[in-house]
Amino acid sequence: MILAHNHPSGIAEPSQADELITQRVKEALGLVDIRLLDHIIIGDGATVSLAERGLV
Repeated sequence: MILAHNHPSGIAEPSQADELITQRVKEALGLVDIRLLDHIIIGDGATVSLAERGLV
């Protein structure tokens, strides 16, 4: 599964809450044998991949 969401502020930098929910979703998906591949945050013309940052 790949998660994605936007930041209306336009800043694609992940917040601490983004990192926390990513880990919680990853753990929940693991219970039903689904792998979280990435969580992408979209800002004003920019994207950030939490997988590329080692956070998934």
